[in-house]
Amino acid sequence: MLIRNKLILRFTLLVVAIQLCLSAFVYYYSALSREQRYYHRLEAKALLIGSILIRRGNLAENKLRSFHRKDLLTMHDERISIYNQDGRLLYTTASDKRTLPEGAYLEKITSKKPVHFQVGKLETAGVLYRHKGQSYYLFVSGWDEFGGREFEKLRLILLVGNLGTLVLIILAGWYFVEQSLQPISRIVTEVEGITASNLSLRVHEGNRRDEIARLAITFNQMLSGLELAFESQKSFLSHASHELRTPLANLLGTLETSAAYDTDLADAKHSINSAIEEIRHVIELTNGLLALAKADDTSFRRLPVRFDECVTQAIAACSTKYQHYAIRLDFGFLPESVEDMFMVRGNAQLLTTAVLNLLDNACKYSHAEVRVTLGYDTPRKLVLQITDTGLGMSEEELRRVFEPLYRGETGKQMPGYGLGLPITRKIIQLHAGQLFLQSKPGEGTTATVRLPAAEER
Repeated sequence: MLIRNKLILRFTLLVVAIQLCLSAFVYYYSALSREQRYYHRLEAKALLIGSILIRRGNLAENKLRSFHRKDLLTMHDERISIYNQDGRLLYTTASDKRTLPEGAYLEKITSKKPVHFQVGKLETAGVLYRHKGQSYYLFVSGWDEFGGREFEKLRLILLVGNLGTLVLIILAGWYFVEQSLQPISRIVTEVEGITASNLSLRVHEGNRRDEIARLAITFNQMLSGLELAFESQKSFLSHASHELRTPLANLLGTLETSAAYDTDLADAKHSINSAIEEIRHVIELTNGLLALAKADDTSFRRLPVRFDECVTQAIAACSTKYQHYAIRLDFGFLPESVEDMFMVRGNAQLLTTAVLNLLDNACKYSHAEVRVTLGYDTPRKLVLQITDTGLGMSEEELRRVFEPLYRGETGKQMPGYGLGLPITRKIIQLHAGQLFLQSKPGEGTTATVRLPAAEER
């Protein structure tokens, strides 16, 4: 079922339920008011009869009938019965005395509490009347024909009114839903018009305050992310194809030249060595691309890892590769509340690779000592800083340095393919950490890694 139809149905059911509750309330209290009013009239009639007949001591039938003819309060199907305190029937206007039900209610009547009961259409009120030390029980019955007709009119009014209101509620619900969903329909139409070829288009954000506007803003943020991802992918494919095409073209040219012109073993060996070097470049670039793809895999097991061991292993590997560089390891703030120091949850090999990439960049672009500082920001947050005194980077290079295969102007003079930092950042993010770079041209670069410490058990 469409959301539009669901909203109309729910709106209709809710308002109809409220309308029925209101109608039931009106019906119930109207019935209660009619009943109380009519019983009060019956009680008043009983007291009037007691005052006129019992106080005068005249219960003659002809006297009572004469009174009925002159009584303006006579009710439809009126019937009057009078009992003495012994429960003996003194007088009644009923045609069949055997059908009188009043005897069952005599003991329930008190001076402060009359009794009310109904038999068929006849409603009866019984009151206690005292005169000269004697108690009399007076019962007056009648049929509220006028009140019944008025009540039938009320039922008809409520029925017709509820049916008419139901039609109005459905129309109001349809109008309400149409007006409420119109901005969403507009957003859907605008989003359907955005494709991969026009990701620069954006959804109208309205007043930027209500929920619909926030939805549009969220869509625009998502579109901005998609546009950036598409641009990064295009850039990645362009750089990857260029980086792969160059060594492959060199390799093909070397082999073709060797096949056509190399006539002795020495020239052939030189060509073979050149081809081997190009193949190494291709393998190195391919391994980097595979490592970048693996860095997106989140399915690896997260185990307790000594991050300081990952750092020392990376320092040892980098010191072997760059033997003429000095790498100094210092320790920063170490909280006393932490029992098992430098423990994180993750993959030791990936973390070692991330640190090694940062150290490799620091040594590659620096001609002086590389400083490594390992410590804690807080008892639950580890921090690693790697600082070099190399060429540094401009603000533009810092903004793009995490793009795969991107290399700044200063970095193009050094060997590499621009994959180390993107791989490192993805590894750090997979471990719920953060990687920050601070750099200025000619002043070196500082890489800061923050990782959550493993919870102690």
